[in-house]
Amino acid sequence: MRAVIADGAGGPEILSVGEVPTPEPGAGEVLVRVAAAGLNRADLLQRQGFYPPPPGASETIGMECSGTIEELGDGAEGWSVGDQVTCLLAGGGYAESVAVPIGQVMPVPDGVDLVTAAALPEVAATVWSNLIMVAGMSEGDSLLVHGGAGGIGSFAIQFATARGIRVLTTGGTPAKLEFCRELGADAAIDYHEQDFVEEVKALTEGRGVDVVLDNMGAKYLARNISVLADGGRLVVIGMQGGAKAELDIASLLQKRRSVTATALRSRPVAGKSEICRGVVEDVWPLVGRGRIRPIVETVMPLDDVRAAHELMEAGSHTGKILLTP
Repeated sequence: MRAVIADGAGGPEILSVGEVPTPEPGAGEVLVRVAAAGLNRADLLQRQGFYPPPPGASETIGMECSGTIEELGDGAEGWSVGDQVTCLLAGGGYAESVAVPIGQVMPVPDGVDLVTAAALPEVAATVWSNLIMVAGMSEGDSLLVHGGAGGIGSFAIQFATARGIRVLTTGGTPAKLEFCRELGADAAIDYHEQDFVEEVKALTEGRGVDVVLDNMGAKYLARNISVLADGGRLVVIGMQGGAKAELDIASLLQKRRSVTATALRSRPVAGKSEICRGVVEDVWPLVGRGRIRPIVETVMPLDDVRAAHELMEAGSHTGKILLTP
């Protein structure tokens, strides 16, 4: 089959499309013919040599896809050949076919076409697991999500708003800030022109927010903690702003704040399967009713994978970038 091959580690120029063996589904797996694969920031890190796939996972980049089941492994119950699905992957998405554990296979939500469905698994699983499982958010809470115009951010705004959560977000251009407001954000803060700490405190009358969903890591650590309300939770899901920073324990103790860092890809299959069940139960109905819509910036052929990575690195896009074999 055709798949994206990385020649070592480096920039987009190391990526090309070539022939690799078609995977065979193991016990409890299905083979999915890929309709589209979604790009994620972690894909860039893997290409650069900083984020290898978990042991046993495909070396091919790609952590989410949509497609059609074309073969069942032993014990792969609950699915049939020909079913249209969307999948959370440990790797292998940038290809014509991929083997997937059945717990990480989900139906395509109502009202979503098969290609667009590739924009959903990673963002839905990341947002649901972190806001609900980790942070325990509920109606009436408040959330600050950084990078609201990106894949994770745009989904988080819609999901939290649909759950009755007040959402504040950050963005880097007037167009992105307006986009976030259109998605339901109560306020959008320009991180180039405004201090998000001052703005959040002003918008919450000094209280702060219950949860911060952060993709920056070290760069924002102290500032994120400072905008947490009493009992607030900082959930770190990325390191775009570095991996190391000083942590002021006193600032946590005084107001019973907490910091959690999570990763989705490295979870065991059982953990990812639990998350996928939660997504199907809690998130897919919101998608089906139009409360959440997948945001797709562009769909590009697999042969344009280098250009797709360059677009993601430029950071000018809103929503997801998809590749079609």
